[in-house]
Amino acid sequence: AAAIRERVPAAKLELLAADNGTPEGAAETIRRFPELDVLVNNLGIYEAAGFFEETDEAWREMFEVNVLSGVRLARHYLARMLARKTGRIVFVSSESAISPSPEMAHYAATKTMQLSVSRSLAELTKGTAVTVNTVLPGSTRTEGVAKLVQDLFPGVSLAEAETRFMRENRPTSLIERLIDPAEIADFVAYVSSPLASAINGAALRVDGGLVRSVF
Repeated sequence: AAAIRERVPAAKLELLAADNGTPEGAAETIRRFPELDVLVNNLGIYEAAGFFEETDEAWREMFEVNVLSGVRLARHYLARMLARKTGRIVFVSSESAISPSPEMAHYAATKTMQLSVSRSLAELTKGTAVTVNTVLPGSTRTEGVAKLVQDLFPGVSLAEAETRFMRENRPTSLIERLIDPAEIADFVAYVSSPLASAINGAALRVDGGLVRSVF
C-alpha cells in the first residue's frame, strides 16, 4: 500500500484481509467489493514434495486454494462485467502449467487447470470488451522462493544461492536469474489495461525463456 501511494499519490486504497481460498473468505471479499473493473486471481500455494508423499488432503488443499478461489470470484465478477460489457480478469498461473515437475505434481496440475478455466471463461466474453487471460510466470523472487533457494544452498549468500539455483535447477532459463515480482506485476498491469484489448483467451508466458518450446 505504501509503495502504491508513493507512485500514485491520488490513489484511493481500500484494504481487506480475507482468505479467498475458503468459501467464507471469498464471500467476504464479494460483500466488501461487489463490483470490480479488474480481477487478478493471484492467490496460490505450493509445496515441494514427491508424488508418493502428496496426500489426498494436500491435493484437496492445492485445488481449493489455487483453483476454486479464482472460480468463486470469477463466477461473481464475470457476470457483472459481461452485463457492463467491459472488464478484465487475469489468472496468475505458472510455467509449471506447461512444464510440470514430479516434485510438484499437485501444484502443476492446479496451474494447468487454471489455463482451462481461463480459456473457458474467455469464450463467454464474445461480443463484449471483457477479456480473460492467464499469465504464466517463471521462477520469481518471492519471499517463499527466496527461502526455498536459501534452504537448498545453505551457508552461502542469497545472491550466490540464486545463481546456483538457476544454474543447477533451472538450466534452461535464458535470463539466468529469478524474475523480480515487479516484472510480473508490470505485465499483469499491461494485460489489464486498454492497451491489451485485443488479447483474450491467451496464456501469456513471462518465464525468462525457461520453457523450451515455441508455443
